[in-house]
Amino acid sequence: MPGQGWRVTERSYSHREILKILSGLLLALLTSMISTSVVGTALPTIVGDLGGQDQLSWVASAPLLTMTVSTPLWGKLSDLFGRKFMFQLSLVVFVLGSMAAGLAQNMAELISARAVQGLGVGGLSALTQVILGDIVEPRQRGRYSGYTGAVFGVSTIAGPLLGGFIVDADGLGWRWCFYVCVPLAAIAFIVIQKVLRLPRVRRDARIDWLGAFAITGGASALMLVLTLGGKQFAWNSPWTYGLGALSAALLALSIVAERRAGEPILPPRLFGDRTFVFTALASLFVGVTLFGGLIFLPQYLQIVKGMSPTMSGLTTVPMVVGLFLASVGSGRIVTVTGRWKVFPLVGMLLVALAMFLLSRLHVSSSRLIVGVDVAVLGVGLGLSMQILILAAQNGAKRADMAATTAGVTFFRSLGGAMGVAAFGAILTGRLNGEMAGMLRAAHAEVPAGGARLGSPEAIQRLPEPLHGIVLESFARAMETVFMVGVPIALLGFLAVLALRELPLRSGAGPAAARPLTEGDPASVP
Repeated sequence: MPGQGWRVTERSYSHREILKILSGLLLALLTSMISTSVVGTALPTIVGDLGGQDQLSWVASAPLLTMTVSTPLWGKLSDLFGRKFMFQLSLVVFVLGSMAAGLAQNMAELISARAVQGLGVGGLSALTQVILGDIVEPRQRGRYSGYTGAVFGVSTIAGPLLGGFIVDADGLGWRWCFYVCVPLAAIAFIVIQKVLRLPRVRRDARIDWLGAFAITGGASALMLVLTLGGKQFAWNSPWTYGLGALSAALLALSIVAERRAGEPILPPRLFGDRTFVFTALASLFVGVTLFGGLIFLPQYLQIVKGMSPTMSGLTTVPMVVGLFLASVGSGRIVTVTGRWKVFPLVGMLLVALAMFLLSRLHVSSSRLIVGVDVAVLGVGLGLSMQILILAAQNGAKRADMAATTAGVTFFRSLGGAMGVAAFGAILTGRLNGEMAGMLRAAHAEVPAGGARLGSPEAIQRLPEPLHGIVLESFARAMETVFMVGVPIALLGFLAVLALRELPLRSGAGPAAARPLTEGDPASVP
């Protein structure tokens, strides 16, 4: 029953205790997620201060890289050394990275510090879900997990708005984009120390170092290809083939290592679990559309529509509202009914619809249309993200809870990296082609640097007809980017469709193997 707690670690947690713990977890998660989005608004100022325009992409890519490859490690380490200790350690790592980023004197130091930040964010994002899975039974978890999805949406908007305010404020400057997260993280650390009481379960186990090296190395090589391909080196180049071969070799080694390890990072048996495989696949596709949409929508708003970073953030508020209401509402309905599959099914269809609607935007589209489109995207994501993690946790054995949660989160982050890289390559290719064609048709010269036309402010100052050609080229390129997201979202729908709707359990054992059918009880006691 609600409020009675869930006995998984030799004790039960009341509704009030869960809310206290959740407040600390969400504060830490909010702080870390804001740190990943607050820098975007400040990047032009940072580059102007530190130099290194050619290294700009690494400032955004470095934390995404380390966050993705470290996610499975945090889950396994929490099995060995305790959830609370590893959560607080990830907070400390995050704070150290933030302080180092604020003190950076050149781009190399900033990129290194951002990589450390990403390590901490990887732990916070994975362990928040793991701890929630420990203290709340699956049947009641929906009412709480919806808030984690809402935090993600809030941080997406709060980050750019906060960054713009800090950069423009007298006496602050871009370094405070990193410092501002430190007191919030310290508060979260204290809250977790006071309210989280998880018994330490001592286990005689060794860390699978070979598996850790192979998984992180293989994922890192793949991420480097996705992040740098088409930018630092051509897709058809020795670097691409070399890093691709290295990634394949290390991932093959990880399979061998994980099969032989006594305590594998990602147990091979997970990939024999239908629920894990399809929730991981669906989360991968969610990540592609999520990060692809969030990264490139501001470019449309700032370049094509000529909005300031602050107004760009305000225009996407309907997405946050939609995501918040869908996350919280679906979570509460799941708690009451025990039925969960319909939400990610509808959610992925809405994401596909939203990507199609966004692909229809053009230079003269009104803000009302943009607001409606992003609201549909927010609702779709809110119905999908947290419910998929809930489904994966519900189908996992207690011993595999951390590995399952971290694994699904890992694939969502990997999908985000793939989405950013793929959509970026599509945008650049289509933009250059459209601009060259329109300039030739207008009997104008192609500007030096091709599509590298400077900041949105510089683009707005371009003379006609060049200004109109650039805006139209960007609008057409964005059309292709968002249109590519439609089939990707539909693949996510098919992955969810292949899932069996296992009843949400109310005990510590694994969910029943038989899927729900009409007339079945909603949960298994």
